Amino acid sequence: MKHFRFIAVALLTFIFASSTCGVEKDNTNNEQGEKFPPVETREPNSNYKPAFEGQTRIDGAKTNTEYQVRIIASNLTKPWGITPLPDGRLLITEKRGALRIANTDGSLSEPILGFPEVDDRSQGGLLDVAPSPNFDSDRIIYFTLAERTNEGSLTAVGKGRLADDESKIEAFEIIFRAIPYFDNSMHFGSRIVFDKDGNIFVSTGERSDLATRPKAQLLDNGYGKVIHITANGKPVATNPFINTSNALPEIYSYGHRNPQGLAIHPVTNELWMSEMGPRGGDELNLIESGKNYGWATITYGIEYNGNPVGDGITQHDDMEQPIYYWDPVLSPSGMTFYTSNIIPEWQNNLFIGGLNSKHIARLIIVDNKVVGEERLLTDEDQRIRDVTDHKDGSLYAITDEGRLYKIGK
Repeated sequence: MKHFRFIAVALLTFIFASSTCGVEKDNTNNEQGEKFPPVETREPNSNYKPAFEGQTRIDGAKTNTEYQVRIIASNLTKPWGITPLPDGRLLITEKRGALRIANTDGSLSEPILGFPEVDDRSQGGLLDVAPSPNFDSDRIIYFTLAERTNEGSLTAVGKGRLADDESKIEAFEIIFRAIPYFDNSMHFGSRIVFDKDGNIFVSTGERSDLATRPKAQLLDNGYGKVIHITANGKPVATNPFINTSNALPEIYSYGHRNPQGLAIHPVTNELWMSEMGPRGGDELNLIESGKNYGWATITYGIEYNGNPVGDGITQHDDMEQPIYYWDPVLSPSGMTFYTSNIIPEWQNNLFIGGLNSKHIARLIIVDNKVVGEERLLTDEDQRIRDVTDHKDGSLYAITDEGRLYKIGK
């Protein structure tokens, strides 16, 4: 993994210029070699101490390579997931139950339909999207969604074929359900990524209710888990609990709250996840097979009313510590590793969209430790819902307010 000289965070200064595809901005860089303090200066919500040095409020970083931030579209309707197709166009889901295809100039297809009814209240809807590794030949696209029935809703994984004329999704079918159903519309988790073997990782939330919260620690349900399934929805044969009595064989890890970010490291192939805490305690985790990530027994956050969560502890035997945490929160949603060398200092860095924090967090990771943090798009006043890497060397990000950003050279 590449070592970086890191420097600190100053306010991003953008120069606005007109463009046929939106608003264009140039990044102004500080002189190399300057050091900055941590980007977070607010008081934490609790007096909890990190388990190790550098677990929170690491030194700031600052990009020195010039790059541009462009708004290339602003008419999306509550987008949730974005990912590139092999030809470079972008798949974008809209919560209401529609798929859009965007060109890298920001031009958008008409809404593409063909999905079952989704629970698009609150945090639900049609959520993440990922093309099949064999998309060029099979035209299959995978989705996560909040499936709605008379029993309630749950996180589901489905797939369908993009019609040859791209007017609809054909033969959509659900291949996995994070049982049981529950009648609210909160904490679906719902990111989806393919591993190197063509199997699927999916994150699920614990549904944000005191009655469902304990299920994150139990193996007989799909709440607060990372799920590992084949492209047909079957448990992967090497899953850790496949031979455990009364356990869902699809479970890969457990003890999660509301994980809305998943990404596989481009060099190590390790699975990384961002996870929303309560009031404080947002986490970045390195996900390993069979491990328990602690919610709601341990956390660096507190309840929204200010009380401790459970016994108010942050460490416990046989429960994993986050690689990094935020207090106050980032509200992390989708995330991606930057794989290009077009902006060399970004290579293999992790970029996480922040919702109520309204920025993208750039994390420099060395030997599985965060060694620098930078904030991008701080002047935009947008809830960053998802961000994706692209073969053109840019990052593309979507916001709850309907914008599509291109960030790069």
